[in-house]
Amino acid sequence: MPKKGEQGADTAGLLAYLFGPGDRDEHTDPHLITAWDPDLPCPARTPDRMTLSALALLLDAPVDALRGPRPAEHVWHASVRNAPTDRVLTDTEWATVAATMVHAAGIAPHGDDHGCRWVAVRHAPDHIHLVATLARQDGRHPRIRGDIPNMHTTARAFETAWGLQPMSPLDATAHRAPATGEAEKAARRGLAETARATLQRTVREAAALATDTTDFLTRLRDAGLRVREHHHATTGALDGYAVALPGDRVDHGTRPVWFSGRTLAYDLSLPRIRERFHPTITPADITRAHHRIREAAALLARAGRTEGAGDVAALGDLLTVAAAVSPATVRTHVRAAAAVFEQASRTPGTRTLDGTARTSFKAAARALEHAPRAARGGGAPAVLNLLIALVEAIEAATAWHRAQHHRAQTAAAARAAVLLREAAALTTTGTRTTPPRPAPRTSPRTVRVTPAPERGPAPPPPVTGVPPQPPTGPHPGPGPGRSR
Repeated sequence: MPKKGEQGADTAGLLAYLFGPGDRDEHTDPHLITAWDPDLPCPARTPDRMTLSALALLLDAPVDALRGPRPAEHVWHASVRNAPTDRVLTDTEWATVAATMVHAAGIAPHGDDHGCRWVAVRHAPDHIHLVATLARQDGRHPRIRGDIPNMHTTARAFETAWGLQPMSPLDATAHRAPATGEAEKAARRGLAETARATLQRTVREAAALATDTTDFLTRLRDAGLRVREHHHATTGALDGYAVALPGDRVDHGTRPVWFSGRTLAYDLSLPRIRERFHPTITPADITRAHHRIREAAALLARAGRTEGAGDVAALGDLLTVAAAVSPATVRTHVRAAAAVFEQASRTPGTRTLDGTARTSFKAAARALEHAPRAARGGGAPAVLNLLIALVEAIEAATAWHRAQHHRAQTAAAARAAVLLREAAALTTTGTRTTPPRPAPRTSPRTVRVTPAPERGPAPPPPVTGVPPQPPTGPHPGPGPGRSR
């Protein structure tokens, strides 16, 4: 799976890191596997023939020779990694991957002797690093727009041809992880998560509850975020926004770090958020929320091939709200489930959010906004009833995605259901120490997707409700990886 690194202006510094021991001695046997010149000596294995400083000078030579302006950050950097369960590729195989990737990125097209200079460095069994300088050897600038999407397409071809685990999704619904620099900054500040992760969660909660644009922006400000509006230059209409976390600043503290909605997540741009607005619904208490969720789950189970995108998006909003209002005993599980389900709430290639279950999911979200006050009267049984209803809804979403052959979304929804089952089991355990109350209905429900005959494949086997397995402890949500 390709991952773009930050561009820079220090070729020698980047090479020193890649060929060095790493931050924690995690680099093993750093060496050159191929380059723009396949016969280039390796600085690690033949230091008498090539040094790191000499290699940096060779890479920078086309940039230094430019007659026009030089790029401000002329060092292009990307890593390519395979799955931990894949077999270990040989240096020859990684060299093939490297040459194909720089071709796809526009760095050095096949058969072009005047492309950019580049090298591929391997210092771990499961990945390589590509380094190039952004000046062609004929004095022109390379065309690298769309480099990473093109590299992902190339990665899929290798995954298929070599039988590797697919890591490059065909759609743009995957979670957008923080950059390495953001993770390092959070670690330096002693924060549990990056500013991007905090902003993603806060913006998603506001979007899940907002009824219009004004309400959405107000909720962001009420949550303590800095908000910057973007208006159309001609009409003056609001067409975008950006948010910043107080205290997150750059340039020696002179300006905030702004994130537009689009850079936070694919479905958090203002146009996509507006698609999810729903007219204000009179709030009901928590005892009505689970009924509405079950009603919505039944509707989603009957959705056909062209329906359901709006339903799963509204279910994602509902889980976000549920995570924010859940009791402390299960909040970790529900929050992790909401984070995992995020990808399942985005349907590949779908721009419309129509759906028959959407209204009921939205109504349940409005009801849950008042849950902390209402839950005091219902106690643990009410929370358990709610969690069981959410499991049924997620099972319906899992079955719907499976029927549409949405592999990544099916897996994400299934993982979210596991986390909610564990939360329900924790709640059940907690009710044993409380005075007897009317027991909620806990019998498994069967969720079955029945697409119209002309719209989609045959339904999958039934998916049952909460299983009787004991809890296995909290599962943390997916966290940012670090490419080393």
